Amino acid sequence: MKNRVVVTGLGAVTPVGNDVDTFWSNIKNGVCGIDFIKGFDTEGFKAKLAAEVKDFDPISILGRRESRRLDRFSQFAVVAADEAIKDSGLDLDSVDKHRMGVVVGSGIGGIGTIEKEHETLMKKGPNRIHPLFIPMIISNMAAGNIAIRYGAKGVCTTVVTACATSTNCIGEAYRMIQNGTADVIIAGGTEASITPLSVAGFTSLTALSKSDDPKRASIPFDKERNGFVMGEGAGIVILESLEHAKKRNAKIYSEIVGYGSTCDAYHITSVDPKGEGAAYAMGEAIKEANIEKGDVSYINAHGTSTVSNDKGETLAIKRLFGDIAKKIPISSTKSMTGHLLGAAGAVEAIVCIKSMEDSFIPPTIGYREKDEECDLDYVPNKGRKVDVKYAMSNSFGFGGHNAVILLKRWGEQYGF
Repeated sequence: MKNRVVVTGLGAVTPVGNDVDTFWSNIKNGVCGIDFIKGFDTEGFKAKLAAEVKDFDPISILGRRESRRLDRFSQFAVVAADEAIKDSGLDLDSVDKHRMGVVVGSGIGGIGTIEKEHETLMKKGPNRIHPLFIPMIISNMAAGNIAIRYGAKGVCTTVVTACATSTNCIGEAYRMIQNGTADVIIAGGTEASITPLSVAGFTSLTALSKSDDPKRASIPFDKERNGFVMGEGAGIVILESLEHAKKRNAKIYSEIVGYGSTCDAYHITSVDPKGEGAAYAMGEAIKEANIEKGDVSYINAHGTSTVSNDKGETLAIKRLFGDIAKKIPISSTKSMTGHLLGAAGAVEAIVCIKSMEDSFIPPTIGYREKDEECDLDYVPNKGRKVDVKYAMSNSFGFGGHNAVILLKRWGEQYGF
């Protein structure tokens, strides 16, 4: 018999708040985290907006020396993990560290350090490269640094599936606990790719919005959408087997009850225009949860604000849910946070968990012009009070990766 898996801790570093409480309050209130890029000079760039993390101070958690040894993506991950561990109430001295793991990914890794050190190479030569250059940039080091900090000696791995990364990380961690590989796993994703090369690259791909209005740049499902806005940050959740959580009398936020992972096998960047792969992933999560499609109370959409993604996701939802698709509230919180790439899914899973806890569905802000091909209930501009029992989080990445997790509200009225 498979173990049931619950969420007992949350941690977040985002463009609208550097802890979960601030983040969720701003998401509920429709606060936009998008602004003109401050991290570098955008002269000559066509895309000048991003959703940067503000007032981030890793030193308070990591110390000055350790902060200098980590790329920004790893800093985000460790700070978010610290909040999640504290929130979970885990007694690290009593946990079996060989059954405590980490599954944390990044879509791009330490590109900020790559750009900085390449400049050093060109200007000062090969002997001036930082001695920790390689361990600072590789994508698995967010997971590695978290494991080292908390002594997690069980599974420690990284899933890299572009913008589906952290949903796949949570899903794979869920599978491991289900199957008895671990009792506790720190799971999620992190990204810090608002850099000159990343912004230029995504712009050349014609993926980024060139809007100069922060409130009309990331506008998922709106007819005037013209590209996504890059975000940064990290989302971390603590997953435990139900038995382990109950044994220590942990606070339980929610239960993960379904996970679907598929590939469009269609194109390296474009979504399948028929929505087949995304629909199948959502269907697999519902099937595993053993619920009816109509039981899904809320979908946090991938909703990137690109023309093809939002149209394709809408089609996939309609393909799976049929006539009831228009009855399900759907929102894209990327309208506020921008697109956190590999960290997006974990941050949005936290949104789903808080939505269930507060019986509140956040809005898709900036929505103004209805698109005939995007005709579902996107909770435009103002959130609403709704009893959310099951919440679905969708993430789709370049390469055709589709990842979906389905979460169930925890509480006495729903039993064990």
